[in-house]
Amino acid sequence: MNSEMHPEPHEDGGPWRPSRRRLLQAGGLGAAAAVAGGGIYTAIAGGGPSTPAAGASRGIERPQSPPPPLPAGMVTRTIPGSDIALPAIGLGTFQTFDALPERARSVRDDVLRRFWASGGRVVDTSPLYGLAEANIARSAVADGIQNDLFVTNKIWSTGNHLGDASHAEASLDTSMRRLSRTAPIDVMQCHALVNVDMIMPLLHAWKAEGRIRRLGVTHHDPAYFGPLATWISGGDLDVVQIRYSIAERRAEDLLLALAADHGVAVTVNMPLEKGRLHHFVGARPLPGFAAELGIRTWSQYFLKWVISHPGVTVALPATSDPQHLADNMAACHGPLPDPGMRARMLDHMRSMPGFDRVTSQPWYPGKNYPGIMNRDLGAIRARSAWRSTQWV
Repeated sequence: MNSEMHPEPHEDGGPWRPSRRRLLQAGGLGAAAAVAGGGIYTAIAGGGPSTPAAGASRGIERPQSPPPPLPAGMVTRTIPGSDIALPAIGLGTFQTFDALPERARSVRDDVLRRFWASGGRVVDTSPLYGLAEANIARSAVADGIQNDLFVTNKIWSTGNHLGDASHAEASLDTSMRRLSRTAPIDVMQCHALVNVDMIMPLLHAWKAEGRIRRLGVTHHDPAYFGPLATWISGGDLDVVQIRYSIAERRAEDLLLALAADHGVAVTVNMPLEKGRLHHFVGARPLPGFAAELGIRTWSQYFLKWVISHPGVTVALPATSDPQHLADNMAACHGPLPDPGMRARMLDHMRSMPGFDRVTSQPWYPGKNYPGIMNRDLGAIRARSAWRSTQWV
């Protein structure tokens, strides 16, 4: 999963119920979306375009204009085995794009528009991320860029029985509708290795059929780096999404080099540790040597450190704040640290008491996102005092 952010104020939230008018307006999202979202997805389209033309879920593309060129000097990385150069900073959407209130959703529109205008192209999402797919489509459809975004998406599904692909098929079709895509998804991944032995053969079939362009696997937990390594070595992957940050560096031990050896692109989730790195540094000033790289903020410090590793293709910080989006994208310009500077940056962080405990702190310190994930997770937690350490 991918999910980061800077410290920012709480957003408005509270109980939410769809009106009959909004339910009727959004009927184009389809019955499958309504089932998947417990009826919520049919209440967020607001009457806007939501359903692509017939055949879209089968990856049938319509002719389209090429996206505008990237800004001069932007740091890019090429997908191994291709001539596709992507900006090294993308946009994650876990939690941050799962927004219900109209005001919050309008802010996400602004985030995506600024991302595109600044040269951003790679957007990572998942059906698991609540309303993220639909909120991406809101401004993308209005601006006509829904097929130009380089979308990395995920499948989290099982089936009614072993070998049953119906759940995954429904997930792909629903994602295409929510995103209003007529172009195939750029990268489809087995989310957190869920049902991976069934899903990976299916992804290879979809790729051969032209329904997706590339395939991969993801996980955010270093406990699963071993299985990820197995799939990098023998899964004929195009992309692997892993966790990597200045505070969580275990991917360096094996995965980054292994991916490079096998020609697998690496996208990075949690490069800002879900807001915990910003919370840790607080109001501390940047070290003086950061100016040598044109670094003006802690976000640029942390992100430049990540994307300067030669094995990283794209880092995926998430934010719901347009100003923070601009800050993140600034890390995609100017010089990157060389190995010596990377070591100096890490040593500076290690000199701060408590840095070794950053990753054990709760996610999203001081944050509250008014989406359906937090609503439904809260309802489950209210039924039991037990708490999983997975969601610290």
